[in-house]
Amino acid sequence: MFNRRKFIALSAFGSVATLLGKKVQAELPGGYKKGPIVISTWDAGIEANKGAWEILKKGGRALDAVEAGVMVTEASKNCCVGLGANPDRDGFVTLDACIMDEFFNCGSVAFLERIKHPVSVARRVMEKTPHVMLVGVGAQQFAIAEGFPLEEQKLSEDAQKAYDKWLKKSEYKPVINIENKGSHGPSAPSTLGSGEMNHDTIGMVAMDAKGNLSGSCTTSGMAFKMRGRLGDSPIIGAGLFVDNQVGACSATGQGEDVIRVAGAHAVVELMRQGLSPEAACKRIVERIVKIKGAKAKEIQVAFIALNKKGEVGAFAINKGFNYAVKAEGIEKLVDAKSLYS
Repeated sequence: MFNRRKFIALSAFGSVATLLGKKVQAELPGGYKKGPIVISTWDAGIEANKGAWEILKKGGRALDAVEAGVMVTEASKNCCVGLGANPDRDGFVTLDACIMDEFFNCGSVAFLERIKHPVSVARRVMEKTPHVMLVGVGAQQFAIAEGFPLEEQKLSEDAQKAYDKWLKKSEYKPVINIENKGSHGPSAPSTLGSGEMNHDTIGMVAMDAKGNLSGSCTTSGMAFKMRGRLGDSPIIGAGLFVDNQVGACSATGQGEDVIRVAGAHAVVELMRQGLSPEAACKRIVERIVKIKGAKAKEIQVAFIALNKKGEVGAFAINKGFNYAVKAEGIEKLVDAKSLYS
């Protein structure tokens, strides 16, 4: 017989189980996380997330957080992002970035030279012009008019070493996951052989205390690329997309293949259909692999995603991609699942 004492005992057990379940869920990368949360690509995302968290923990807007977060990476001296990055094949560093808020407002800059924080210029494009994207000289002129200083046109010491090494053979041959082989630290050039290049990006998506989403993406593109080449990073719908009713996604890897499937937008649309962030990322990775066939094992493409419920996920073509997660009481680097090991 189901008496009152049994009911109280079972209720108490159920409450404890629920609390434990929530605790376990909150600690899992893919689990539901109530409150502000930020995720970003690669190990550089650990420091970038800290910059974003300074805003999120105070109840600040996700848009401000994703700008501040990737600015940390843009300002760092590495061969992947910002003015310290590896140049194109003609020896010039060109930067791309975009940003998107909870209202579908978005801004982008591409082929931008001598400006330290392209993501901030992208935000100005979003807020102060009727356009979404400015490129090249026009983007630089706009940045100067907005008060951004022109930096010296000179390669960093690490980038110069890598470029000199690359010039010996001048081969254009991407190497997958080179972003994750020391390329964020002072020893970066030692990982870049004569035929190797880096295509790293810092992509970030966040949810603030009000439940609003925003995202940003910034890169120097593939090292030693053809002058004028653009990847997916500054393209809204490819490298980044945010739908405040559904979720947000950012991409990293070989941008040409992300563009072919409008990657970030495609992931968000799958989340709209009910797929989890990880499942949505996996589905689009599988789509790219189907297009590339056997050549898929020679490239890397990965996506990170965050849905409206605070669930996070990621997926990559090849093993080696990781992403950083930060929320209240949580700070970790997560190895993403992949199709190939």
